Amino acid sequence: MAMTNINIRTDEEIKAKCESLFESLGMNMSTAINIFLRQSLRYNGLPFDVKADTPNETTLAAFREGDAILADSSVKGYTSIQELREALEV
Repeated sequence: MAMTNINIRTDEEIKAKCESLFESLGMNMSTAINIFLRQSLRYNGLPFDVKADTPNETTLAAFREGDAILADSSVKGYTSIQELREALEV
């Protein structure tokens, strides 16, 4: 089988940590990446779930506050940045 090179860019710290991890597993970075590529082909996609981060409680509270503001008809809304700037100058 003919071989080819892949060049990737990654964070220096991530690379060092992964090299250490893979070495502890008895392989080098090239072998680990080849395992990932082969597993991707086997799964016909990424061989693990890709999920968005779950917001922390502070962020969730900000979302709830925004929803409450949107639902409150007594809260003044703005339809343009100019309108908002004028209100802030008062």
